[in-house]
Amino acid sequence: MARGQRKPGEPIYSRRHILSLALAVGLPLVLLQLYKVYIGPIDFGTQLLVIVITSVFAGAALYLTYRSSAKNQP
Repeated sequence: MARGQRKPGEPIYSRRHILSLALAVGLPLVLLQLYKVYIGPIDFGTQLLVIVITSVFAGAALYLTYRSSAKNQP
């Protein structure tokens, strides 16, 4: 196997996959911080609810967007 080649069954991940994952992970935290700065403090339960809802939607968006391009090659 030459240098830089993938092993059989190893998934294909490009730079855009990693950047999108980082965005999906960081988005809930950034949204909460922006809310606190521009609107005001919110209680802990509401923060958890916002993080869970945002994370679920971001995860679903990642799955739907990149499921075909991140599949394993035979």
